[in-house]
Amino acid sequence: MIGELLPPPVSAVEMFGDPEPLPELFPEEEAVVARAVAKRRTEFATVRGCARTALERLGGPRVPLLPGERGAPRWPAGFLGSMTHCAGYRAAAVARTGGTLASIGLDAEPHEPLRDDGVLELVSLPEEREHLAKLAAGHPRVRWERLLFSAKESVYKAWFPLTGQWLGFEQARVTFDPGAGTFEAELLVPGPVVDGVGVGRFGGRWLVRDGVLLTAITVPRP
Repeated sequence: MIGELLPPPVSAVEMFGDPEPLPELFPEEEAVVARAVAKRRTEFATVRGCARTALERLGGPRVPLLPGERGAPRWPAGFLGSMTHCAGYRAAAVARTGGTLASIGLDAEPHEPLRDDGVLELVSLPEEREHLAKLAAGHPRVRWERLLFSAKESVYKAWFPLTGQWLGFEQARVTFDPGAGTFEAELLVPGPVVDGVGVGRFGGRWLVRDGVLLTAITVPRP
């Protein structure tokens, strides 16, 4: 799935579930999840196994992949990437720095409705909710509200490595093209500067398959 959404410079690895035995963690990584519940430890190990495989395919080093500020993974020098996991799915995507890409953002979600307790209002703008209603009328098989949540998660994951700053759900406006399987996120705050050029929009791709909803953003260098 993930390979369908990302351009050739990216090395991507996915797993549907967790292998036996689990990928081995470095001691530094073990310390991060030492007190976590079993589910968290399993997800953490599997997605890092995906990330290390993706790195190795690009000739990258086999090193600990520790969470940094706000949980963003710290990649080895010379590489950038993104990780994601949800029930039954884990994935990582990696690229070299200095190439055609400046950042990557991935998010996977179960293809299920959002909780009906005001979450949609929390993560969306009024115009986005109107957009989702129109999409749902024409394409009722897609959980568009969950797709919006995933897209905004991907926006944040692509944004943070470029800025080191928080981005709220209300600070990006997302629109989907159901026919092309693409989406666009308009940044409603000053965007990151990449090689001296301001970025005001992120473009992404999405798909739904086998009970999993997946979004991916690649931010190109100018």
